[in-house]
Amino acid sequence: NRGQVNYAAAKAGLEGAVRSLAREVGGRGITVNAVAPGVIASPATAAVMSAEQIAALVPAKRAGQPEEVADLVAFLASGQAGYINGQTIGINGGMV
Repeated sequence: NRGQVNYAAAKAGLEGAVRSLAREVGGRGITVNAVAPGVIASPATAAVMSAEQIAALVPAKRAGQPEEVADLVAFLASGQAGYINGQTIGINGGMV
């Protein structure tokens, strides 16, 4: 979006750091991943966006729920995700 150069640069830097650190520590069985949430339901989101605005912006036509993000984080922290490393995973209802 316009006026968000600083946000985009910071996000790109974080993605690079995740990839680099994953390579650095992956041989020790440590995984490094980032979670990149989109619009998530919260009092702060409700204060600045209506349900109609969210539906127009997000292909899934709704805000994500905090529990959905928590479930992703719990999975990444589990042994089931042991081969997922160096990734930035968007949980955003289809926003790109």
